[in-house]
Amino acid sequence: MITRKRLATGACALLVALTAALLPTSASADGPADDESPKVELVLDVSGSMRAKDIDGKSRMSAAKQAFNEVLDAVPEEVRLGIRTLGADYPGNDRARGCKDTRALYPVGPLDRTEAKTAVATLAPTGWTPIGPALRGAAKDLGTDRATKRIVLITDGEDTCGIDPCQIAREIADQGINLVIDTLGLVPNAKTRQQLSCIAEATGGTYTSVHRTEDLSRRVRQLVDRAADPVVTPVATEGTGQCADAPQLKAGLYTDRQSFGEHRWYKVDLLPGQELRASVSVSADRAVNDDYGVLLRAVTQYGREIVRGSEAGDGRTDVISTGLRYPKPDLDDDEAGDAKPAAETVCLQVSNSFSAPPSVKTTPGMPIELTVDVVDGPADASDVASFGLGRGWWLLGALVLAGFLAGLIWGWLSRWRFAVWRTH
Repeated sequence: MITRKRLATGACALLVALTAALLPTSASADGPADDESPKVELVLDVSGSMRAKDIDGKSRMSAAKQAFNEVLDAVPEEVRLGIRTLGADYPGNDRARGCKDTRALYPVGPLDRTEAKTAVATLAPTGWTPIGPALRGAAKDLGTDRATKRIVLITDGEDTCGIDPCQIAREIADQGINLVIDTLGLVPNAKTRQQLSCIAEATGGTYTSVHRTEDLSRRVRQLVDRAADPVVTPVATEGTGQCADAPQLKAGLYTDRQSFGEHRWYKVDLLPGQELRASVSVSADRAVNDDYGVLLRAVTQYGREIVRGSEAGDGRTDVISTGLRYPKPDLDDDEAGDAKPAAETVCLQVSNSFSAPPSVKTTPGMPIELTVDVVDGPADASDVASFGLGRGWWLLGALVLAGFLAGLIWGWLSRWRFAVWRTH
């Protein structure tokens, strides 16, 4: 009997093993399938103008190579990454040939960091700036599957081939292939800013101007990491000049435009026991004067300020951000009763102190990105935000008490030393 049972068990195990071997392996066993993994193509300008030495005392090409090495070391494992060049091969004056000078330097797929770094190291500033054809090539490299796709274009100038790259970006967006184009301008002039901003806006991407190697590396890493995160589509909204008329926002990501020196208002409802977390980023998508700031305030609907966040800039970056947290205390059992607790309307004010030279257009306003999140509030005293340290009152009280105690101790020591001196 025991022998028959062992034989039956062995036969079943053999059958399961054979079935598993014959059936296709599930993609979820080892992670997402390649066609659903996020894809990123870095498109690098290698035109002759990249020889200019105006980024940290070295050439734009050297800064880009350094940034690429740092980015390649930090690419998430799930991201399928590729690299495409423009203007890397043809040094001549034939426009027709120069405007076809774009190629895939490293194919989109699992990343071999050593191979990718070696490929980038061989590049030298060479030819034209065919941005439009490079974008078309990058879109083809990324394919049309369901994966989220992102092109990160890094260039120091406008397209030199007479093909409007902004129109090509619109055509790519119309294909509905879930592709976003982000643009980074290396020490850009006004025309470059305008063209790169248009490319980014056509696909829902971002534009950033870069003047330092550190900024380039950090921004590219952010964009590659963003490709690995779940895609959140920003919702367009329009703030108002006063809280009473402001749009009602729920947790999410919102976009708007704000004029120079303008205040814009939004509203969020907050229940007892919840915490509001909000942040705002303002992008200077045109030339602005140095020294500027952004302010985000949470205010009651009666005008009393609750908490604020602010940040200042000096012209070294085109994106400035700040944020705040406001935990609303939970009701006591006596206060709560059986009635449903009423929500508090919190007014969010976004302000900026940007100014621009007289030659710069101030309309439309600058793009802003507002993030709103409502989470469960802190459950105990360990979270400093629940006791208002964000507003400084508890910290101020602690400093006053520490100063008072230090004064008492110092006075006692002084009297003791004086008494000892008199004794001797």
